[in-house]
Amino acid sequence: MKLHTLIGCFACALGLTTFSHAQAIPTATRSGSLQIGGGVTYARPDYGRPIKGLSIYGDYDFTKHFGIEGDIHFVNLWTQDDIGETSYLIGPRYRMHYGRFTPYVKGLVGFGQFMYQYPSIYPSAATYTYKIYALGGGVDLRATKHLNVRAFDIEFQGWPGYPPDGLTPIVMTVGAAYSFH
Repeated sequence: MKLHTLIGCFACALGLTTFSHAQAIPTATRSGSLQIGGGVTYARPDYGRPIKGLSIYGDYDFTKHFGIEGDIHFVNLWTQDDIGETSYLIGPRYRMHYGRFTPYVKGLVGFGQFMYQYPSIYPSAATYTYKIYALGGGVDLRATKHLNVRAFDIEFQGWPGYPPDGLTPIVMTVGAAYSFH
């Protein structure tokens, strides 16, 4: 009888292990996430008509909310006034998560090139480089496990060195990115 009681207790103990959830919490978690993408860009310069172009961007998120973003805007491909703006920016970003939506805000610094294109209404082609900054934000939408759609991104740029009082273009981008995780 003692043997049967011992076997019964042992079987009960083994049978109850599935209800105990006694596994350790995983200690290895990913350290960050990276996404690289591109998009179509529309800019409203301070003067003239809107100009359009392409953008390349990348985001690396160190934590769930904090990361860094880099943008290159080539806003000189479709222009009616023969002007163009190219900007190279990098800086911190803060993001939130709401289901498949990821709204974010960012502050970027870098440099920009303002150009008069040739042949054009201007007597000669010229390119001028300035230090610039941008404040902005947007929303990314997770379409699949590795594809994020940039529903919209807007940057309020400041070009303080442009004579006489600087430039303040507004740059908007929509696009898609591949997410590595």
